[in-house]
Amino acid sequence: MSFAHGAQDGQKFMGVLLLAASSSGLTDRYFWLIPLLVSVLMCAGTSAGGYRIIRAVGMDMAKFEPYQAFSADMSAAACLILCSLTGSPVSTTHVKTAAVLGAGAEKRLSSVNARVAGDMLFAWVLTFPLCGILGYVLTKILTNI
Repeated sequence: MSFAHGAQDGQKFMGVLLLAASSSGLTDRYFWLIPLLVSVLMCAGTSAGGYRIIRAVGMDMAKFEPYQAFSADMSAAACLILCSLTGSPVSTTHVKTAAVLGAGAEKRLSSVNARVAGDMLFAWVLTFPLCGILGYVLTKILTNI
């Protein structure tokens, strides 16, 4: 799962850093530093701020048997690697959460905590329009500066 997470989110982050570094001429000399920096930052970010998401998805959403946890991890990792190989950017959090929901509902739907799942789905629905509105507002502000 760690490899698949890095393959998806790490590549996106490296692309942004590579663009910033190439515009300043730093890529010729310090290109090797970009993957290292992204690895350290992803590790630090997950360690510092990822606990709430990990707890909500991994512990609060459903109670697992070991085979269900394995199935959720393997299906999410397979999906992320397939998307990485085909160049399809997807949200690691969405893929992992969907895999957990599927594995948790394997025995019965009532084994999934509906409140936690509902909160996640609500956040998913709000993410896209709010990001679009924020992008529009920031672009308007920056074009007037």
